[in-house]
Amino acid sequence: MSGLYADAVPTAAQRPRLVAFNGALADSLGLDGAGLRAHGAEYFSGNELLPGSQPIAQAYAGHQFGSFNPGLGDGRAVLLGEVVDPLGHRFDIGLKGSGRTPFSRGGDGRATIAPVLREYLMGEAMHSLGIPTTRALAAVVTTDVVMRRRPEPGAILTRVAASHLRVGTFQYFAARQQPEQVTRLIEYAFTRHGVESTTDAAQPPALQLLQSVVARQARLVAQWMAVGFIHGVMNTDNCTISGETIDYGPCAFVEPYDLNAVYSSIDEGGRYAFGNQSGIAGWNMARLAEALLPHIGEDTDAAVALATAAVEGFRPAFEQAYLGQLRRKLGLITSVEGDQGLADDWLSLLGAHRVDLTLAWRSLGDVHEGDPSALRGLFADQAVAEPWLNRYLARCASEPRLDRGAAMQQVNPLFVARNEHVETALDAAVEGDYAPFERLLAALSSPYGRRPADADLTVPSQPRFLQTFRTFCGT
Repeated sequence: MSGLYADAVPTAAQRPRLVAFNGALADSLGLDGAGLRAHGAEYFSGNELLPGSQPIAQAYAGHQFGSFNPGLGDGRAVLLGEVVDPLGHRFDIGLKGSGRTPFSRGGDGRATIAPVLREYLMGEAMHSLGIPTTRALAAVVTTDVVMRRRPEPGAILTRVAASHLRVGTFQYFAARQQPEQVTRLIEYAFTRHGVESTTDAAQPPALQLLQSVVARQARLVAQWMAVGFIHGVMNTDNCTISGETIDYGPCAFVEPYDLNAVYSSIDEGGRYAFGNQSGIAGWNMARLAEALLPHIGEDTDAAVALATAAVEGFRPAFEQAYLGQLRRKLGLITSVEGDQGLADDWLSLLGAHRVDLTLAWRSLGDVHEGDPSALRGLFADQAVAEPWLNRYLARCASEPRLDRGAAMQQVNPLFVARNEHVETALDAAVEGDYAPFERLLAALSSPYGRRPADADLTVPSQPRFLQTFRTFCGT
C-alpha cells in the first residue's frame, strides 16, 4: 500500500550459518523444507533473496509506554513477501536483524544471537501451548560483531506471521490525516483476517473491525494470563490486528505467582506488569478506536458512542475468556455461580505464599490421580491450602468426571520457558554451544507430556536469580 513502506534491501551478512530451522513450520506452509535447509544460510541471512521477493520495511506509528510517536517503522526488519499455505491461509515471511532500513532512526538494524534465539524459543513455546503467535522459521548466526552491552555474535531471525498489521499501522495514517489510506487498510484487514462471527454485518466495516480486534485481543491476553506469560512491552505498535503475539523482546514467564511481576529492564514504572496486561490491552483498543473513529460514522457523537461500546466490551470479553481458561485448568466442565470466586481465591493463595504457578496447576491435576503430596509440598505451611482444596474438591464432586486429572494434564503444562533455563541456554549459544537451546526447544515443543530425561527443566529458577533477572529488548 502506497505510503506504508519503503524499499529495504538486507545488508550483506558475513559468513552466515544456519543454527536453527523449523522444519515442521516449513512443511505446514507448503515450502520445500529440504531445499531451504540446504540453502538456508544465504536465504535466511538475506544475502540471497527468495524467488519473487521484493523486500520492504513497513511504516507504523505507536504509543510507546503511553507516549505517542507518529513516525515508527521496521528499523531492523524487512518483509520478504507472502506465502499461501496448502489450506489457503496467507502468511508474511520476514527477517529481523538484517541491517538498517529507512526507519532505523540511528540504530544499526542488527540483532544478536541471544534475542534471536529467545524469540525462537518463546514463539515455539507459545505455539505449543495453543496461543496465537508469530513463529520463527529459521535462525542464522554470522561472524558480524554487534555491540550491545558487550560485543556479541550477529544473528538474523526469519519470522512468519499471519500479517504485520498493527494498531500502530492504523495510527500511522490517522495521525497523517489520510482517511483514504485508513479506508484501504480497513478493506485489506477484512480481506486478510475477516471479522468475528459475533459482529453485525449491518454495521460499518470499521466498527466490525474494531469489535473483532477487541475480541481477539481479549482472548489472547486471557491465554497469556492463564500460563503466566508477560509480554513486557505492550506498545500499540506491538499489538496485532490478527490477535497474534508479536515482538518477543523483554518477555518472560512468571514463576512465583505475582501480579506485580516485571522483568523488563525498560519498564521501570511497571506499566506492563503481569497483572496490568488486560488493562493495557483495553487501553490499546481505545487507541485503535480513535484511529478508526471517522470511519465508524459521519455523526461524531453517534460514532463515539459506538466505538466506546466496542472498547468497553473488552473487559467482559476478557473476563469471560479468562474464566473459561481457568475452568479448563481446574478441570471443570460446567459453569456455576461461585466459580469465579473459587478461581480468584486459588490465585490469591498462590500469590500470598509465592507458589510457582506452573507447578501449582500441574500438581492440582495430580490430586485427582490420588497424589496430593506434590501440591501440599509447594506450601511452606501445608495446612494453609486445605480449606481451599476442600472447597475445590466439593465443587468437583458436583460434576463427577472420571478423566478430570488426565484432562487437566492436557491443559496445564509441565514445561514452560523458565527464565533461568532460558538464560542458561542463551548464554551457551553466545559461546557457540547450541545443545542446551536445542534441548530446551524440544521440551517446550511438547509441554504437556512427562519427559523424565528433562525433569531438571521443570525446576523453578532459583530465588536469587529471579531477584536480579531482567530482560531486554534486544535492539
